[in-house]
Amino acid sequence: MTTLARATDTLTRDALTVLQPGFAGTTAPDWLLRRIGEGLASVALFGRNVTSPEQVAALTAQLRAEREDLLVAIDEEGGDVTRLEVRTGSSFPGNHALGAVDDVGLTREVAAELGRRLAASGVNFNWAPSADVNSNPDNPVIGVRAFGADTDLVARHTAAYITGMQSAGVATCAKHFPGHGDTGIDSHHAMPRIDVDADVLAERDLVPFRAAVAAGSRAVMSAHILVPALDPELPATLSRRILTDLLRGELGYDGLVVTDGIEMKAIAGAYGIERGTVLAIAAGADAICVGGGLHDEGTVRRLSDALVEAVRAGELPEERLADAAERVRSLSRWAAENRPGDGASDAADGDVGLRAARRALRVTGALAPLTEPPYVAAFTPVANIAVGDETPWGVAAELCRLVPGTETGSFNGADAGSEALAAAGSRRVVAVVRDEHRHPWMAAALDVLLAARPDTIVVEMGVPRAEPRGAAHLATHGAARVCGRAAAEAIAGV
Repeated sequence: MTTLARATDTLTRDALTVLQPGFAGTTAPDWLLRRIGEGLASVALFGRNVTSPEQVAALTAQLRAEREDLLVAIDEEGGDVTRLEVRTGSSFPGNHALGAVDDVGLTREVAAELGRRLAASGVNFNWAPSADVNSNPDNPVIGVRAFGADTDLVARHTAAYITGMQSAGVATCAKHFPGHGDTGIDSHHAMPRIDVDADVLAERDLVPFRAAVAAGSRAVMSAHILVPALDPELPATLSRRILTDLLRGELGYDGLVVTDGIEMKAIAGAYGIERGTVLAIAAGADAICVGGGLHDEGTVRRLSDALVEAVRAGELPEERLADAAERVRSLSRWAAENRPGDGASDAADGDVGLRAARRALRVTGALAPLTEPPYVAAFTPVANIAVGDETPWGVAAELCRLVPGTETGSFNGADAGSEALAAAGSRRVVAVVRDEHRHPWMAAALDVLLAARPDTIVVEMGVPRAEPRGAAHLATHGAARVCGRAAAEAIAGV
């Protein structure tokens, strides 16, 4: 088909090529199709764009009618962070569950099956896996998204995940370089700072990224974090020392470097998205992720114009922008060459996610069989932006299916424990928590509940750092739908 690309100058085409924008709706808006015709090489999908795998496949087909080699990106980690199954919860446990099992073959199988499902929907670029070492137990944004707190474990599972997913023809993106695990602040809201020596970073945080490079990850995502030992002034996303000297020079990485969402407060609040975009490309980033929050044509225009103006003003070398655009096109070519054939679904293993979730479940104490339908009290924290609050979690839905008559309620705040007791009445209580160790109100609620009802079953669906308690304690290592099902099966005795 004839596009507008022939009428677009090279500089503007390159500026559009390095953007990875999102959009609103479940079909492609006219402005997005027009921009693809003008040179846009990537489009990002978020939960708001998804209703079903069939709808996503139709959407990606609509997009590729404009440009056959288009990169379609998504943030599909499995586990707590799912976009493809945003309305139901994921069919795959997340990284922390896979790390708890510590079977690299299983991690590779899970990633391959998730990759097959993405590819079947027309997605060929996944902003995953998290290669962060979750060394700070109070980390508010990584947590169960990491394979764990052990460097070597994270490294070997990062490599296995990359190998598995890319075997399905979906490019991976190891994140968040140089490591977001030792932070106590969510970069969606402010600028995290990691104050450790360079040798600690080299021996802890950088090891999984070295493994990702060795495994052939087609992309790496930068973190919006300040690491003074590496660059005392600029966050990683804007730092030439980190993106070019360290990642490309020392680690020898030659693939695509994409930023975390440029509209996140850590960058947008301090630099603005236009300036942040220019500085990121100048520092060595090749693509700008935008669209989690800002997803309109005006944003695409602002960022592409900012890049063009920076080149014309001598603030951004034209060669650097051209090099970045070529790396995007190189990834597009890889994705096109590795597109799975018609027989790819023959190797599908639809049960691998549930099998993995069952293996990740850890039970402490004795699970007495239920004699009547229980009451499920979910102690619900505020979800971080990466996870979102659209995705259901917990064990109630699965227990209702297995034990008809099960009732449930959600509680939070200072009176959560007493409110849960009143709601439960005489029923046995299943208390569901998520990162109890990070939420004092949640721990206090369990104190109240267990003092009155020591037969309570506790299900921890976050990082199991708190001491196990209750008549029985189940650690699922994540809140994916399959993790809830594994716990429900154990509670119901099936």
